[in-house]
Amino acid sequence: MGEAYGLQTHIWNNNGKSVLLMLGFPVLLLLLTYGLFLLYAGFAGMSVGEDPVLGYFVWAGDALARAWPYALVAAGVWFAIAYVFYQNIIDAATGAHKVERKTEPKLYNLLENLCISRGLKTPDLRIMETDGMNAFATGLHEGQYSITVTRGLMNALNDEELEAVLAHELTHIRNRDVRLLVIAVVFVGIFSFVGEMAFRGLRWGSFSGGGSSRRSSSGGDRNSGGGAIIAIIVALVMIGIAYALAIVIRFALSRRREYLADAGSVELTKNPDAMISALQKISGNATVNAPSEVREMFIENPHSEFASMFATHPPIQKRIQALAQYAGGRVAAPQMPIQEAAPRAKGPWG
Repeated sequence: MGEAYGLQTHIWNNNGKSVLLMLGFPVLLLLLTYGLFLLYAGFAGMSVGEDPVLGYFVWAGDALARAWPYALVAAGVWFAIAYVFYQNIIDAATGAHKVERKTEPKLYNLLENLCISRGLKTPDLRIMETDGMNAFATGLHEGQYSITVTRGLMNALNDEELEAVLAHELTHIRNRDVRLLVIAVVFVGIFSFVGEMAFRGLRWGSFSGGGSSRRSSSGGDRNSGGGAIIAIIVALVMIGIAYALAIVIRFALSRRREYLADAGSVELTKNPDAMISALQKISGNATVNAPSEVREMFIENPHSEFASMFATHPPIQKRIQALAQYAGGRVAAPQMPIQEAAPRAKGPWG
């Protein structure tokens, strides 16, 4: 089936998306900041001039003009914090902890042997103490990479299956999938977080206060009217764009990366049956308590039937079928009939 990872086009695509997400961060931050100012203006009655509608937008614009340097400094600080502490943020969100060879010798040796066979530096190993069966990789560059597996996965899989999962995650590192995923989760995910907080604030009345009147530049009071409502609606649309960014990011995370990582596992281990068997055991048992953005990094992220249209992971059955059809793997009953189709030159990974 040829080289399963090192597909340069796929790597360039991931690198390009990573750069675009990072360059778009300051622009979207300013849009979000303006939306929040406008929302506050609508609820607090902050207006400038005599225009009953435009005054709210002018006030928000003036506030942004004063605040944008601080917003960009805050963005820079967030970038620095996220760059240095992203692994700590993910660990805190998932409850993962780092392990060494002396505490988990079998897991460590399986990963180290895979890396030695390819001349790779061994990533750090982490474990989530949960019965759910899952795994994911993180890292921005060499020396920062890490692979996390759940205790449930370790208990349920045999050595060959566990090796196949580790090889899958190692391929995500080689293909630079992890860099794009980390940027999407930690760097840009702040927009969906702020958007969600804004809407929660609306629900609990955090933005209430002074809505019955608004102040003009001359200091006079006027009865609240349609201008405030228009400002609030426009502000909610702006914040909604930031909130919906989580979905936009998901579209940037191609489903193809999972097929490529499955293929990479086979290329590393020469054992498609082990990858198939591991996926069969994971199927239906992958639920883990973690933020939705982090779950996009997992080897399997189950969705409801409706949410599957936005899923970044192809269904496990399709991944199993691809391994059987293109890698010559055997599928054990009762999950699906045995397929013994001859390997082909191309599959979902290329």
